[in-house]
Amino acid sequence: MFRRFPTSTPTRTTLRRRPDPSLTTCASLSPSPVSSPKESPFIFNSQNPTEELLNPSRPLSIPLKRLVDDCRTPQTHVGSAPISWPGSSTFNSQVHDHLVAKYQGSSCSKDAKELHLQMFKTGFNGNLFLGNTLINIYVKSGDLGSALKVFDEMPNRNSVTWACLVSGSVQNRSPYKACTLFKDMIFEGFSPNHYVFGSVLRACQEFGSDGLKFGMQVHGRISKSCYAGDVVVSNVLISMYGGCSGSTDDALSAFYEIKLRNSISWNSMISIFSQRGDVETAFELFSCMQRDCGCGYGLKPSEYTFGTLITATYSSGRSGLHLLEQILGRVEKSGFLSDLYVGSALVSGLARFGLTDYAKDLFQQMSMRNAITMNGLMVGLTRQKRGEEATEVFMETRDSVDMNIESFVVLLSACAEFSAPDEGKKKGREVHAYFIRAGLIDAKVALGNGLINMYAKCGSIDEARSVFTLMINKDLVSWNSLISGFDQNECFESSGMSYHEMRRTGLFPGNFTLISTLSSCASLGWIRLGQQIQAEGLKLGLDLDVSVSNALLALYAETGHIAECQRLFTLMAEHDQVSWNSMIGALADSELEVSKAVEYFSNMMQAGWNPNRITFMNILSAISSLSFRELGHQIHALVLKHDIGKDTAIENALLACYGKCGELDPCEKIFSRMHERRDDVSWNSMVSGYIHNEFLTKAMDLVWFMLQRGQRLDSFTFATVLSACASVATLERGMEVHACGTRSCLESDVVVGSALVDMYAKCGRIDYASRFFELMPVRNVYSWNSMISGYARHGLGVKALELFMTMKLSGQAPDHVTFIGVLSACSHVGFVDEGFRHFKSMTEEFGLVPRMEHYSCMVDLLGRAGNLNKIEDFINSMPMKPNVLIWRTVLGAFGRANGRNHKSELGQRAAQMLLQLEPQNAVNYVLLSNMYASGEKWEDMARARKAMRQAQVKKEAGCSWVTMKDGVHVFVAGDKSHPERDVIYEKLKELNAKMRDMGYVPETRFALYDLDLENKEELLSYHSEKIAVAFVLTRKSEMPIRIMKNLRVCGDCHVAFKYISKIVRRKIVLRDLNRFHHFEDGECSCRDYW
Repeated sequence: MFRRFPTSTPTRTTLRRRPDPSLTTCASLSPSPVSSPKESPFIFNSQNPTEELLNPSRPLSIPLKRLVDDCRTPQTHVGSAPISWPGSSTFNSQVHDHLVAKYQGSSCSKDAKELHLQMFKTGFNGNLFLGNTLINIYVKSGDLGSALKVFDEMPNRNSVTWACLVSGSVQNRSPYKACTLFKDMIFEGFSPNHYVFGSVLRACQEFGSDGLKFGMQVHGRISKSCYAGDVVVSNVLISMYGGCSGSTDDALSAFYEIKLRNSISWNSMISIFSQRGDVETAFELFSCMQRDCGCGYGLKPSEYTFGTLITATYSSGRSGLHLLEQILGRVEKSGFLSDLYVGSALVSGLARFGLTDYAKDLFQQMSMRNAITMNGLMVGLTRQKRGEEATEVFMETRDSVDMNIESFVVLLSACAEFSAPDEGKKKGREVHAYFIRAGLIDAKVALGNGLINMYAKCGSIDEARSVFTLMINKDLVSWNSLISGFDQNECFESSGMSYHEMRRTGLFPGNFTLISTLSSCASLGWIRLGQQIQAEGLKLGLDLDVSVSNALLALYAETGHIAECQRLFTLMAEHDQVSWNSMIGALADSELEVSKAVEYFSNMMQAGWNPNRITFMNILSAISSLSFRELGHQIHALVLKHDIGKDTAIENALLACYGKCGELDPCEKIFSRMHERRDDVSWNSMVSGYIHNEFLTKAMDLVWFMLQRGQRLDSFTFATVLSACASVATLERGMEVHACGTRSCLESDVVVGSALVDMYAKCGRIDYASRFFELMPVRNVYSWNSMISGYARHGLGVKALELFMTMKLSGQAPDHVTFIGVLSACSHVGFVDEGFRHFKSMTEEFGLVPRMEHYSCMVDLLGRAGNLNKIEDFINSMPMKPNVLIWRTVLGAFGRANGRNHKSELGQRAAQMLLQLEPQNAVNYVLLSNMYASGEKWEDMARARKAMRQAQVKKEAGCSWVTMKDGVHVFVAGDKSHPERDVIYEKLKELNAKMRDMGYVPETRFALYDLDLENKEELLSYHSEKIAVAFVLTRKSEMPIRIMKNLRVCGDCHVAFKYISKIVRRKIVLRDLNRFHHFEDGECSCRDYW
């Protein structure tokens, strides 16, 4: 038997109720071969008359024979007049019998009026039996008002009269009237029978949770009556509690009170637990049902039993398919496979689990089908993104079944899932046209909602908006469809505006409304609107919905409010997979809290959750930022354990992780195994890995290989390679990439264009950068930033500030990076006052809070201008504690002071803070040593270098390099390792002699060692940049000389290069650690302000 099954939340199922052959004269729904799920949650397959008396899900149906019997022994009010008959003659008796025979069981309003007229003509208007019959016909024809009028005019009433009217009120969707009549009946002194009890309980169920209190009062009266424990009444009680109460306890109590349970009792309880998502208990009840001892034998499951259990498996997760297979076996043994209701449920279940081929086979084999069967198959195909097949099913079946509104809604959903969206939209327009021709467009709001959803998913948001505008009636689903459509089509502002419009109509948002609107707020960065929506959700109790909380997590993550993310996550009542993934992803994207992503991942595993592909991608991103090699290997092992190692997205994440962790061997192995699974991200990750680990040659070779094999290069690939070329100032390689981008028609792409501007600026061709910037058809903030920073880096501060003004006039708002370029430009040209004006405008004009980088630029601005006394006051005014960047800038400024009068105490303080914060950074010791050397404090300099040796740190060797046709040539100070060293030093000696003849005197103060004058001059003459320029001059060329240096150029070399440019009559471009120097005809572009 079935025991201990996992839980899920089933949907209501479609049931079939076989018609009662008995004649009826009380209100009832006409039985149909198959009714909708909401019409009948119970199946009647009774073996005795009492089972046919009451269907808890329908208004009551009272057999005529019972009415006749009750009428002949009427329960009239105490003191009422005796029943008046028109006469005792045979003729009157025949007329009476004729009227009964003619109108019994009728549900036609015309018959009701005829009977009413005949009763007046023949004098039977006071006849109790015919009066009850007349009331019954009126309520069955939907004329409750006439029935009430007859009721009010009746001189005599009995319990049947009240039962007819209470039942009729429920049938005509007047549950409030039914409850009022029930109270009047009690007040009049009549005792309700089980028909009345059943009807009023059904009326309570119509009210939902609002009807629970009155339903419990009715239950109390039942407990005091003879119907306590009656199976028929108790079945309706179970149904009422299932619909009104959020707990299953009350329904269980009613279930346990039943003296002799029937299949309806068991089916009711199974249905309630299935609806609550407690599938385990539902299947345990199913097992107990088959061995019920109350009957002396086990009860056989009906088609409703199987239908309920099948629908319960729909959302049971991975175990749902296993459960469905077991139920399928029982269905076959029980002979219900050919049943329309069970077959429809099976078709829907198989399709939902992706077994669409099996579902289609079963659908074809079914001898009977209806719209629900077809809808179930179409829904399954639509969920599998097989919209074309779902549409074919509709076209093939539409003539053999009666379509309902849901059929057309499902068809519209299928149109949105076509592999070619344009074809789906075309088919959807055909359906739309049919609605207009058939006059259905305003018949049901669900059709308009379906059209909005279809157009939105097909990318035609304007058509979706048009459908919404023309709809006469709109409900919450209409607004949800429109708001969600705006969000999906990136019309985020329209989404927020629609939310406000909906609220002005008086509608309250649901969870789907909040989710879509919060998603749009996250995309726009509208944190305030998001917080307002969060407050509304709290008032409406929607914050308990885990999906709404997940949307809030995404909002706070997108807007950088990581602390709010963590607080919200802690306060959430429950977490699901999305909650954990959102939190880990938010932390992984945060620079300051990225290490906590690993902590949350560990907590997630300890909580019993299994990571999925999104989890792995997020945690691998965090590991990439942290460069945790060992943890990367552990996560890789988990990926293999969960058998998703061949997922392309996971492999790409592993490539990025290993690349940033400096492990290229695993990268290359994974990449080689991917073969046909490689996509653009795979290639880009591999190229980025090579570049990150400074294997530019391998990166370029991979790019050429991509081009040779016809692999499409996207804008990200070009931008990445161009960025690498810029970082090492490889102009020739950068120009080759530029040519490839032009052939790939990506030159006009704004991302590639911005990268080209940045590359040319960093490679020394500011003229190319400026020319390309002017030709860009579209510019974004990165384009402007690249050009402004390029001008600043080349000492063209005036041009940088002019471009900044043009940027503002063009409407492009500057960001934090823009102001770094602007402040650097002011620093390189000495515009102190203007620099402070721009610094203040960040907050006052653009609402940007200055970051540590901006404060560092201002310290550098004061230091280069020689305003060393103002630096300390500026640092003390900072709203944040200075970090290593500030102290390093201060120490560099004092090192450049070269012994001028200054407050050396601040320099000492900066050195102490640096050595305290970063004792293992060699740059700090070098800066301290240079500061002492510039002031000729040799003993202090010696102590600084000794401290450096004791800390066991090594400084980066200063070097210069040039790119020639035969490769890149690298030189260090006093370098004699080059094969052409003799020629180089001969050229260097020649240059020194010519420079001295022109008046050059070595700047020995830049020889930061305590040596005699001659040794200092010799030391200066063999600096790496001088050897590099001598090497280039050994080759015949008239092209400008381009030299790159990894450290700041010294003052002596700067003077020497001005002489050399005049001697050789060639332009020399020197890029050092901070900026570019353009030497031409004895002058430098920096005008000696650097």
